[in-house]
Amino acid sequence: YKMTKAMLPDEAFEKGDKWVGPIKKVVSPLGNRIIKANKKIISAIADPDSDKTCDDFYPVNCTDGIEDYEHCKGKWGLIECDKKTGLCPAFFQNGATQSDDHVSGGVCLFLALVILIICLIGLVTLLQRMLLGTSTRIIYKATNINGYLAMLLGCGITILVQSSSITTSTLTPLVGMGVIQIEQMYPLTLGANIGTTFTALMAAMVSDKIDALQTALAHLFFNIFGILIWYPIPFMRRVPIAIARRLGKCTRIWRLFPVVYIVVMFFVVPGLLLGLSACFEKGSKGLTVLGSFLVILIVFGIGYAFYWWRFKDGKEKCISCLKARQRRSDAKKALPDDMDYLKAEISRLREHTGLLNEEEEGKDVENAKSVDTSEDDMEEEEEA
Repeated sequence: YKMTKAMLPDEAFEKGDKWVGPIKKVVSPLGNRIIKANKKIISAIADPDSDKTCDDFYPVNCTDGIEDYEHCKGKWGLIECDKKTGLCPAFFQNGATQSDDHVSGGVCLFLALVILIICLIGLVTLLQRMLLGTSTRIIYKATNINGYLAMLLGCGITILVQSSSITTSTLTPLVGMGVIQIEQMYPLTLGANIGTTFTALMAAMVSDKIDALQTALAHLFFNIFGILIWYPIPFMRRVPIAIARRLGKCTRIWRLFPVVYIVVMFFVVPGLLLGLSACFEKGSKGLTVLGSFLVILIVFGIGYAFYWWRFKDGKEKCISCLKARQRRSDAKKALPDDMDYLKAEISRLREHTGLLNEEEEGKDVENAKSVDTSEDDMEEEEEA
């Protein structure tokens, strides 16, 4: 923070402009026809000097009931109309309430996730069909370059597509198929992390706010310092690669491990750290004591977990537990097929040995009972 602040002037720049990336220029017209978020409502609610809430922007009221930019200007909630085209998106609704916009946003999020999953599945399937034979060897040789050149390659690709997620999600399946080694993928990913900072830098350079440029520079230097720590020194370079291999082995043993990893590392751990920081930031003695006690418990728990993992066969126990969970999962999935197979085998054995099934046995028992009953009746008649 202090380094980036020292690099920039204290006074604001002249009036700037808004930068739009090339991909956004292509995608935005279609996206604005589906849904367009009203960013002004976020700024109004986040303003500490304003007492506005979301309820103040509802219900949506367009003049004469006409849904376009001129008739609905300034009278919308979370979804607004496009100023350039003058049209309102498909999910815009005159008279909409806050719950209506929430439903529209949820539906768009669901559709976006479905489309993303379909695209990723299609991408992996296409790569598997394409990367057969000589093409696999060509890509392997093309990516088998010096690590620092691989960083430049990953950075350049990310700058072109304006997204590190596209770069990594495209290259990750290649690692899974064995086309690219982890050692080759590592510098490509680091370069992609650098390339994704250029989007924020270009947007901040055309802005008139120093805070925006300082944030973009902080993002850039954060990634640069991370690379300087984890890549140039061979020993440090092997640490994240080894962790990635172990996570891959855990995923191979138990397929639900990535879900647990994401929940723990992206929700549980950050939530715990935020809660601890809140205890010390409130200035209350009670919360400070509680935070200190929790920190002691966490440190003790981490130390005991390390001791259990190294000296109490914790590693073997965890692997056995993951294998047992995966076996149960596989057994549940294969249970219907196994039942059909067993039924077919039992039927075949009955036909081979002449054994009767339950229905035929029941009929024989009823016939035997009826025969016994008739014999008893005949004996009673003879006695009479």
